Amino acid sequence: MPKVKMPRKSTNIDMTAMCDVAFLLLTFFMLATKFKPDEPVTVVTPSSINTTLLPDSDVLLFTVDKDGRVFFSMDGQPKRRKLIEDLNTQYKLGLGEKEIKNFVVGASVGTPIKDLKNYLSLSEEQRKAAGLDKGIPTDSANNELGAWIEYGVAAQGTNLSKVKYCIKADNQTPYPKIKEILDTFKKKHIQKLNLVTNLEEPPKGTAAWEEAQAGKHK
Repeated sequence: MPKVKMPRKSTNIDMTAMCDVAFLLLTFFMLATKFKPDEPVTVVTPSSINTTLLPDSDVLLFTVDKDGRVFFSMDGQPKRRKLIEDLNTQYKLGLGEKEIKNFVVGASVGTPIKDLKNYLSLSEEQRKAAGLDKGIPTDSANNELGAWIEYGVAAQGTNLSKVKYCIKADNQTPYPKIKEILDTFKKKHIQKLNLVTNLEEPPKGTAAWEEAQAGKHK
């Protein structure tokens, strides 16, 4: 009985449709992506040999410029929305959806709470022109920094064990201002803080330097 010879089929796969889909997705993300807005203040942080990286999530970040102005930021749009809505309710700020959205998708905030509605209704350039980037008050007479810490923590929900409290201060920030901030955290019973610094080379001959050298030769 003769054998049946099966016809061979081509193994080539037409990738045209897949390439079209890939380029369409690439074009969509290029046009739809909104980049993170620029921070309202630039700081030059001191250097250290600490190699611990700043986490991408669950961070309450307090930026302090060389003039001692304090700015607050946190990640996560749902958490930012809860924070600003709680502040709006507590302080009766009268924020509309536009101001709330500007906070949710915006960068750091640094202004007294009483000016928050006006602050969030303006663009970054308009805020600077109006002099609203005064920083969050930290003095004993009007320490609003404590409120930002409290409501920032409340916005984290039940995930408090993962929250990192970070201070990013300029190299020229007056120490009394840093002490005010540290005292505020202490009053809130927050003892573990992270200082954001630039990475520098460990001094030669130290244990950190030897460890770094050993890592390079692996």
